[in-house]
Amino acid sequence: MKTLETSLLEHLSEFLAFARKRLSSPELAADAVQESLLKALRSSGELREDESAKAWFYRILRRTIIDLYRRDDVHARAVEKLKVELEQQVTPDAEEDRVTCQCMKALLPTLKPEYAELIERLDLGGESTDEASARLGITRNNLIVRHHRARQQLRERLELSCQSCATHGCLDCTCDAPSQAHDNHNFNGRN
Repeated sequence: MKTLETSLLEHLSEFLAFARKRLSSPELAADAVQESLLKALRSSGELREDESAKAWFYRILRRTIIDLYRRDDVHARAVEKLKVELEQQVTPDAEEDRVTCQCMKALLPTLKPEYAELIERLDLGGESTDEASARLGITRNNLIVRHHRARQQLRERLELSCQSCATHGCLDCTCDAPSQAHDNHNFNGRN
C-alpha cells in the first residue's frame, strides 16, 4: 500500500489544475494546494482505509478554497468599510463647518497677529503646514510650534469669554461672548 504522501504527490498536477480553475491566480491556487496538503498530513488519521486518498484530499481542497473565498469576502468588506470611514473623516461636512463657533472667529483679532493668521490659514482655510511654512519662510517644525501656541492662546481666550461653551467643544454655541469679550475682558494686551 502506498503512503498517503506518495499517493497525494502522484496527483499533484490534478490538484493544482482543480484549484487554478476556481481561484483567480496560479499563485493563490498553489497556496491553496499547499495549505490543503498540510491539512491532509496533519489529519491523516481521519482517512478511513476503505476511502480513496484522492477523494478525501479533494474534500479538504474544496474546503480550503471556500475558506479563501470567505476570507477574501471578509477582507473586501473590511476594506470597503474602512474606505467609507476614511471618506467621512476627510470630507468636510457642511454641518461641521456651520457649527464652527462664532466666538472663535470674533476672538481671532485679539490674538497676536501672526497667531490669528495661522489659525485662519491652517484651521479655517485648510492650508497645509508645508505650504504655510514655505510662505512664511520658516521651518515646518517652527510653524508647528507657533500653531500650537496660537491654538493654546485661542483656547484660553475662549475659556475666558465662553466658559461652558468652550468646555463642550463650542457645538450649538448660544453664548453672546464675542460681543461681551471686548467689554468684559482685556485681550488687547496680546500675550
